[in-house]
Amino acid sequence: MIQSVDRAIRVLTALQGARRMSLSELSARLDLAPSTTHGIVRTLVEHGMVVQERGSSRYQLGPAVLRLGNVYLDTLELRSKAIPWAADLAQRTGLAVRTGVLLIDDVVIIHHEPRPDGTRQMPEVGIVIPAHASALGKAMLAFLPDETERILKEGELRSMTGETLTSPDDVRRHLDEVRATGIAREQDEAVLGEGAVASPVFDSWGDVVGAIGVVISGPEESDPGARVRETARALSRELGAQAWPPPSRG
Repeated sequence: MIQSVDRAIRVLTALQGARRMSLSELSARLDLAPSTTHGIVRTLVEHGMVVQERGSSRYQLGPAVLRLGNVYLDTLELRSKAIPWAADLAQRTGLAVRTGVLLIDDVVIIHHEPRPDGTRQMPEVGIVIPAHASALGKAMLAFLPDETERILKEGELRSMTGETLTSPDDVRRHLDEVRATGIAREQDEAVLGEGAVASPVFDSWGDVVGAIGVVISGPEESDPGARVRETARALSRELGAQAWPPPSRG
């Protein structure tokens, strides 16, 4: 067990039960030194997991906790609906299929459909890929302007390989193309020798809830983009989306 993580979870659990607590109350509840409690709470505040109540010295759970909960709930329905569509896409393209959701700055793979060629493949559910270096991530960010600006505001992005787009301006131009076509692409950006094509998935509110795409590990005779887009549109329709992509909200 990692002590710092354990303590942070205990702080969140305490606030869940008590709603609002001061640092001294948290310290007493968790049997931790005030300085230790202050350091943990300050870190959680920086990540939006905890906020200080306006006009007081008490703390409560922050908006990032709600966001994580919403991602979890969205993930349950998205994964169950995506499984048959991913299997169909894998059969039609002969490629492995990933379904992912955005979590903070990364994409988390929630379903992995192996290539249908019978070869042994490592399961990928749970792997994390930086959103800016992932076709899945770009497919979602293209329709999430606020999230895009949050990720890009600190300047140059982390490089995974020599091909990773690290310039905010380059990423913005790429996302413009994704919005125009509904198809996001990557080549050697996350892993050398691997490419991907993905499209966003929307729910009944017109919000991006995930993305689905194929993994390309060698030369392809045909472009799978149209089939990926068709699958994303069909999956979105099953989730209640009235249009794909939804009309711009301005």
